[in-house]
Amino acid sequence: MAYLKERIQFYRERIKQGRLKEMWRQTLWIYAYAKKYWVSMIFYTALGFVSTIVSLLMGFVSRDLVDIITGHQVGEVIKTFALMIGYGIGSSILSQITNYVSAYIGMKVDAEIKSDIFAKILETDWESLTNYHSGDLLTRWSNDASAISNGVLTFVPNVCIYVFKFLSALWVIIYYDWTFAVFAFLSLPVSLILSRTLLRRMVNNNKRSAAMGAKMSGFNQETFANIQFIKSFDLIRLYIKRLEQIQKEYITMKLDFQKMSIWTSLLMSTVGLAVSYSAYGWGIYRVWSGAISYGSMTMFLGLSGTLTGTVSNLTGLVPTIIGLTTSAGRLMDILDMPREDYSSYNEAVEYYEKYKKEGLTLSIQNASYQYKSGTEVFKDASLIARPHEVIALVGPSGEGKTTMMRIILSIIRLQGGSACLFGGNLATGDISKGIQLSPSTRRLFSYVPQGNTMFSGTIAQNMRNVKEDATDEEIVDALKLADAWEFVEKLPDTIYSEIKERGGGFSEGQAQRLSIARALLRKSPLLLLDEATSALDVPTEHRVLKNIMKDEYPRTLIVTTHRPSVLSVCKRVYKIQEKHLRALTEEEVYKMRHEF
Repeated sequence: MAYLKERIQFYRERIKQGRLKEMWRQTLWIYAYAKKYWVSMIFYTALGFVSTIVSLLMGFVSRDLVDIITGHQVGEVIKTFALMIGYGIGSSILSQITNYVSAYIGMKVDAEIKSDIFAKILETDWESLTNYHSGDLLTRWSNDASAISNGVLTFVPNVCIYVFKFLSALWVIIYYDWTFAVFAFLSLPVSLILSRTLLRRMVNNNKRSAAMGAKMSGFNQETFANIQFIKSFDLIRLYIKRLEQIQKEYITMKLDFQKMSIWTSLLMSTVGLAVSYSAYGWGIYRVWSGAISYGSMTMFLGLSGTLTGTVSNLTGLVPTIIGLTTSAGRLMDILDMPREDYSSYNEAVEYYEKYKKEGLTLSIQNASYQYKSGTEVFKDASLIARPHEVIALVGPSGEGKTTMMRIILSIIRLQGGSACLFGGNLATGDISKGIQLSPSTRRLFSYVPQGNTMFSGTIAQNMRNVKEDATDEEIVDALKLADAWEFVEKLPDTIYSEIKERGGGFSEGQAQRLSIARALLRKSPLLLLDEATSALDVPTEHRVLKNIMKDEYPRTLIVTTHRPSVLSVCKRVYKIQEKHLRALTEEEVYKMRHEF
């Protein structure tokens, strides 16, 4: 009675904590994926049923063979032995087919689920994603998504297969000699008690393991990405020491759980051996008393083992569902975050086509923005940029230049004011005549961010990332506009020369010009350069900007810069000051240029 009260109290506390409700929500989320693959699951289950039936038939044939041999019925031996070989070959072939089909379906489901989750992560609100380390995101996408795909395909089918295997073996035993079924159930209470103990530990262990895996992945990723920095500051020994510390934490966590698993396994093995030997002894007695044949005894022992094994298998699925719900919860943390809205994509395309020859004007009026951390960046800020104009944003570091670029690209959303595109070179206050900036309008922008953003692969592959059907001639033209062709044409394979990870093999200035060329190749009506010429010398910087503006394409160009030399080619200069954007006068621009 006391035990029952303790269990009721335990589950009442779990309900209060919301754990059972959370697990149910996670299970429903998994089901949403599982139902897409019901045909594969049915096929997988059917193969398991057929395999179980073949195993039962082999048990019957094995029984007959033993009885024939012990009864010295020589005439039946060859036929029965041949039948047994046939079942064995058939079972082996079926097993290989099952393994192949399961592997194929498993890889297909894994790829589809990962692709779906990959797309959803990329469409998730950027600022929300920044709460997670990139290593953690990678672990969730890779490990947790694989756990879901494996579970979707195998969990429900395995439950059905194990139950079918258990019931079919139980029916055969009861039909021929029900007494052997008793021994199969002797280990059931022990299995249930141990599974309950494991359940509590498994939930905590899975969470700790996932968090530690993410920590390890993040550490490794950052270390390999910053090897040059680590070498430069002679931090190799420090980072080796940090890795060893993380590994020590991971090993300690694993060993804690492993110790409990060892004791559990030893206890289960002891119980299993006791049950097996008891069943074996009972079988000998039944044969000795003439109640059953020796062949029947061997069959019953095998079926008793099947019953015990399937009970253990079903019990073992409890940790599986815990692992699945844990992985589902980690993915749901990300996928439940706000998603970007691309519903106006067609509207943006049609609007651009309408004003393609005239270009587009960007108008930001009375904008305000505050990060979720509470940092207010803009308040009542306004800006206008028209086709064939170069507009500059200046101001101290950390005052909001890059934030404004993110606003323009709709990577973050304004909390007040308006941000719109209008056809032609005249901006109007009537928002209904333009289109509001949104994720759908990003296709109208080309962007060169700070830092090196080149990918590994050839120069041509990098260029075609933004325009898949670009010809070699178009790529060369873009490289010339960005003043990059002068060094690319000297390379052994020109545009098919390899770029290493993070732009390796090229100087910072060369990588910047390649990035600018890539942006120009896209032929977008608006071009954003965020400190994109910082690594260029002044003459090269001027040539690149003048080349861009000489291009007849009606492009609107917005640059952020710390370098006064850029300002000489700008139509207007906006200074970020006290969370506002203020257009500088010609005198102020002149003074700023000559202060340096």
